[in-house]
Amino acid sequence: MTGQTLGRPGGRAHMDDNAAICINVGGFKKRLQSDTLSRFPETRLARLLQCQSKESILELCDDYDDTEREFYFDRNPALFPYVLHFYNTGRLHVMAELCIFSFSQEIEYWGINEFFIDSCCSSAYHCRKMDQDREDWDERSDEGSTTSSFDELLEFYSDATKFDKQLLGGARRRVWLMLDNPGYSVASRIISILSILVVLGSIATMCMNSMSEYSLLDSDGQPTEDPRFETVEHFGISWFTLELVARFMVAPDLRHFFEHPLNIIDLVSILPFYLTLLRNLVLESSPALANLGRVAQVLRLMRIFRILKLARHSTGLRSLGSTLRNSYKEVGLLLLYLAVGVSFFSVMAYTVEKEDSEDLSTIPACWWWATVSMTTVGYGDVVPLSIAGKLTASACILAGILVVVLPITQIFNKFSLFYKRQKQLEIAMRSCDFDEGIKEVPSVNLRNYYAHKVKSIMASLSNMSRSSPSEHSLNESIH
Repeated sequence: MTGQTLGRPGGRAHMDDNAAICINVGGFKKRLQSDTLSRFPETRLARLLQCQSKESILELCDDYDDTEREFYFDRNPALFPYVLHFYNTGRLHVMAELCIFSFSQEIEYWGINEFFIDSCCSSAYHCRKMDQDREDWDERSDEGSTTSSFDELLEFYSDATKFDKQLLGGARRRVWLMLDNPGYSVASRIISILSILVVLGSIATMCMNSMSEYSLLDSDGQPTEDPRFETVEHFGISWFTLELVARFMVAPDLRHFFEHPLNIIDLVSILPFYLTLLRNLVLESSPALANLGRVAQVLRLMRIFRILKLARHSTGLRSLGSTLRNSYKEVGLLLLYLAVGVSFFSVMAYTVEKEDSEDLSTIPACWWWATVSMTTVGYGDVVPLSIAGKLTASACILAGILVVVLPITQIFNKFSLFYKRQKQLEIAMRSCDFDEGIKEVPSVNLRNYYAHKVKSIMASLSNMSRSSPSEHSLNESIH
């Protein structure tokens, strides 16, 4: 039919009004009258009527049978009835069970404008689409700064399978899972509870040791530690050291052990004690060693970092750490807003208060007042006295509320995302089964092997707002 129209061989510009064409959408066949399609000339099917060659036809459909005059479209047949309903009634209707993203793509393909959505469905459709666009924006904003739960799960499984080639690999893997995954088993939960109690006890003794009621003096009149607190401290150090050594001994990859932030925290929490112990074992007459002793005394203050050990047992703390690590742009924006506001209102306060208040007689002195005002802390140690100063303070407080709220909202959204992913990851890790043999997977591709092993637990991640690109590629490789 090259060189002719879709009508009779005479080559007319369009089909007869009574002519019909056959549409085949993914196996769903339907004959449509050309006059029905011509009512909407901007749509894909109506444009088919104006095609002059087979090449132009194939630009609009996937295939064409010249003999049967049948057009083939490789599209979702479940959504095509909505398109047919549009041609018959001139209005689009959107069912609640439809995916808005897929429906929007489908009507865009057929050349149907969203304007044709009926009033009964228009409001709900656009609200759902706006929600989807907002979720997509959140995902894109985290792209490059976050790791999907699926990829983290593969990394976890990759570490777990490294034990298969090691001596006593099965036993070491069980100990590793018990120490690094608090919810893995009953034993791991018991160890987790004991670790939390030891951390809290260590922090409590450090705080109580600073109270005068528990202060003791040695024979030289120097302050010394209460023996009861010292016993608790030694027990805590022994527990922390045992934990760190055990994790190091059963780590799947010793070279990357101290690249993990939680392992660094474990090391920092016990390092001051051993530096202090080293000082007590050497002669204090050496100046260099005496300097080491002073450094060790300073490092004793680092015992407060033991509170961070709770992050190993708390999903919220780990999510908070990930949020702060990946929210440097938002934090930088918050600091920039505060710096601009503090600078502006400091000058304003200095201008109106320099003659009435001695506390606000210089711009640097006004920085403190502007900072506590913009952050809505308001210590009350420095206050404006004049009416103009009080109006400036009111504007400063209101501006501070707006300045702080804008970036904090983004940081909170990221925290919610990280917390949800962390919970999903923990559920998936607890569901892992490492008892199956590797030989059952007929593939030499390591990534495909991992995907095969975790396929049975992916149901726990099904409620994620969007699947990661790696998940799509792995599912394709499995099937």
